[in-house]
Amino acid sequence: MKQSAIISKSEFLLGVVDENKFPVFELPEVAFIGRSNVGKSSLINNIVMRKNLAKTSSAPGKTKEINFFKVENKWLLVDMPGLGYATIGKTHRERWANLNYFYLQNRSNLRFVCVLVDSRHDPMQNDIALIEFLENINKKYLIILTKCDKLSNKSIIERKKQIENIVAYCNNCIEVLPYSSVSNMGRNELIGIIKNNTTNIQRYETHSEDV
Repeated sequence: MKQSAIISKSEFLLGVVDENKFPVFELPEVAFIGRSNVGKSSLINNIVMRKNLAKTSSAPGKTKEINFFKVENKWLLVDMPGLGYATIGKTHRERWANLNYFYLQNRSNLRFVCVLVDSRHDPMQNDIALIEFLENINKKYLIILTKCDKLSNKSIIERKKQIENIVAYCNNCIEVLPYSSVSNMGRNELIGIIKNNTTNIQRYETHSEDV
């Protein structure tokens, strides 16, 4: 059995709800985004092997700000509000969407984006729209198929092939990665991708900047 990659240090830094209050860091960032209840917080906790670094909930829409987590003093994992949660008010949905898109377009330290898609279902309009947006802004992204422990190996292969066909002519997709926060499927591969796409910058700052 392949040994799990070890993450020895991780910590929550801060959450941001205002696009004019993003902190200045010199560490490279990897963002995680997807529909509400797709498993973003669980996946981040699985990467660092901690149960409650990122707050999870059975109710969708738990993440209401952009949260920054420092890992191994080498890179930041960024947990973004979920897309398309219909039962919250329209004003909140629009505010979260604007915050997300502002971050994705303007964050200079952002190395790539992890687009989380629930492996149990066909990709939805929000998923496709997000991929198109990242292509339009020329941002690298990794598609992560979450909750693969709930599927058979055959179904995982079929879903992976389906998504690969969708992005076949895209320029910025790194790959399509099946993942399970329960079984650790894909964890070592994801950590390897993060290491290969980030630089090792040791110094960081936490003051805010006006954008």
